[in-house]
Amino acid sequence: MWIDTHCHLDAAEFGTGSLDVAAQAAGAGVSTIVAMAVEVGNFEAVSSLAARAPNVTYALGIHPICVPQARDEDLALLRGAVEAALADPNFVGVGEIGLDFFIPLLCEPEMRAKQERFLREQLRIARDFGLPVFMHVRRSQDQVLKHLRQIRPPAGIAHAFNGSFQQAQSFIDLGFHLGFGGAMTFTRALQIRRLATELPLSAIVLETDAPDIAPAWIHPGRNSPNQLPVIGATLAELRRVELDEVRAAVHRNTLAAIPRLAARQALDK
Repeated sequence: MWIDTHCHLDAAEFGTGSLDVAAQAAGAGVSTIVAMAVEVGNFEAVSSLAARAPNVTYALGIHPICVPQARDEDLALLRGAVEAALADPNFVGVGEIGLDFFIPLLCEPEMRAKQERFLREQLRIARDFGLPVFMHVRRSQDQVLKHLRQIRPPAGIAHAFNGSFQQAQSFIDLGFHLGFGGAMTFTRALQIRRLATELPLSAIVLETDAPDIAPAWIHPGRNSPNQLPVIGATLAELRRVELDEVRAAVHRNTLAAIPRLAARQALDK
């Protein structure tokens, strides 16, 4: 079975059909979807989806793109929500958090500082509760690494990784796994495909980021977690190994990256 380590299942693009999307993914062989929160306002949405769909889990966090509108008190609300969610076996970590230095507004000095402040506090929350983090690292790999080295949450996933081999190794050295998804399916994505081919398979997990980052065969349409098995087949093709080898490896890697997910699967047996 496949695990989608990063999905925005409550996104507006899915309308009222999020549960149907989860069911379609299960039918395609996706045993687990990790639904990401992005702001305090959707904490309830992702936890509710996980309560209603047997193959959905969730993470809680404040996305860097949502930081401009976020209030300082949202960090306290996040800490309280994380502490309360520890009793929920569907809750697996802190995310989506990180830094984004691609969007012009977020690159302005005041907003860069606010992003970094929110990131550091969310890393502390993850560290204090022993939880993995799901990291947004767009144009910000080195800055994210700096904060990770200083605060050291247990581990996590660098989502939609598109850095250098040196940066990849730095994340791996910190105990992180690297997320690959639809971008890897484009023949023009030379660097991402090189990374997916040459990095240790033990460092790789798979994701869709649905409804975003649609793979080549449905771009520019809406992505969905049911595409994950075909994305996995692309990884197997790039690495010239059997699909079963990739499926088993990324499943093992995902459980190592997300211990509460491993515990949840053990309960389900």
